[in-house]
Amino acid sequence: MPDAGASRYHAGMHTDRDALLRRMFDAAIAAAQPSRCLPPHLPAPPRGRTIVIGAGKASAAMALALEANWPGPLEGVVVTRYGYEVPCERIEILSAAHPVPDAGSEQAARRLAGAVSGLTPDDLVIALVSGGGSSLLAAPAPGLTLADKQAVNKALLASGATIREMNCVRRHLSAVKGGRLAVRCAPARLVTLLISDVPGDDPIDIASGPTVADPTTRDEARAIIARYRIAVPAAVAGWLRRDDSESIKPGDPRLPASETRIIAAPQIALEAAAAVARDAGLPAYILGDSLEGEARDLGTTMAGIARQVARRDQPFAPPCVLLSGGETTVTLKRAGAIASAGVDEGGTRGEDGADEGGRGGRNVEFLLSLAIALDGLPGVRAIAGDTDGVDGVEEIAGAVMRPDTIARAWAQGINPRARLDANDGHGFFQALGDSVVTGPTLTNVNDFRAIIIDR
Repeated sequence: MPDAGASRYHAGMHTDRDALLRRMFDAAIAAAQPSRCLPPHLPAPPRGRTIVIGAGKASAAMALALEANWPGPLEGVVVTRYGYEVPCERIEILSAAHPVPDAGSEQAARRLAGAVSGLTPDDLVIALVSGGGSSLLAAPAPGLTLADKQAVNKALLASGATIREMNCVRRHLSAVKGGRLAVRCAPARLVTLLISDVPGDDPIDIASGPTVADPTTRDEARAIIARYRIAVPAAVAGWLRRDDSESIKPGDPRLPASETRIIAAPQIALEAAAAVARDAGLPAYILGDSLEGEARDLGTTMAGIARQVARRDQPFAPPCVLLSGGETTVTLKRAGAIASAGVDEGGTRGEDGADEGGRGGRNVEFLLSLAIALDGLPGVRAIAGDTDGVDGVEEIAGAVMRPDTIARAWAQGINPRARLDANDGHGFFQALGDSVVTGPTLTNVNDFRAIIIDR
């Protein structure tokens, strides 16, 4: 726990600034709540049946919002992460594992596919899709097993591959992703409502695009596997050599009449946080909603920007707030390091391992790297967290960094650089009492980062 010096540090303006960091994070999460962002995007009811399907960390909350605002009968089934269930009256809620799929993921995929069979042109399918859906909806392609998919998924998560690369491979190993679930909806009309958790908000990368056509190819999937030297099961290698491993392409005549609507995205969350900062009297600047790359590298880069603001009044004059979102990656630096550095279908994680390992996550890795690079620069504090409430596989959203973070760590005998090298961001910030815990937020618009710079 923090020492007496840390307690004195939290007095006066410091307490106000800490509270502002958390208010901005909470505002970002609130802006993406399905109850708030889903109702304006609902389609008109059909002449026939309304079938609801969905997958993702926000899917159960989306289903509840749909039930509360739908004027007619509806039925269906959605799958969400364990612990993210919300009781609904007409839509069945299933649960499965994230970030590595389990048997529940495979069963859920089969159930959703069955729910859209035998439809007519008078029927409507509403697909509720959000981040996390890729691992929650995991029906292996013909000839593959769930174990095959788990092996590839774990290797991808530990490789440093980007979200786009990972999802390209996943789509080509799936019986439902890459537009395959959309084909099953024909001839009904299909409306997909999306909460984006990916840089660029491309629908094909949100839950690996089960209801949208896929422009990527199996050749690209094979190239990604080769690029990261991923040893795949023989069945996977064989499948990707087959023509029928190709996903559904734009313009495919089997696709139903469809519409895709993004109802919440990282930019919306950042704008909500900026409004909170301005209400508190601080100018807020959004640096980007899709910053990517290694988490520790981004931490170093953002530290350089913060120093320029603090010392040169460039490109902004303090006091001010710098906001950013996106999805970084964490590549494990040594064998045996644990990492709960997993992500929402992007970034990396490793296997649970030996005692020398750490407990990481891309947000705490960023924040620890930022703290090391700033080295106690006065007047700079920050928060970084995942808007779904889970940074990696820890039930911890992220953490807060203050000017005395590094000094307090050394006072407890904690070596910041060693913890960073061990991908142990969660262990580092928990020891200081600076973790941010939200519990399940029931939404997911990727990572949130805010840096306050005072004179």
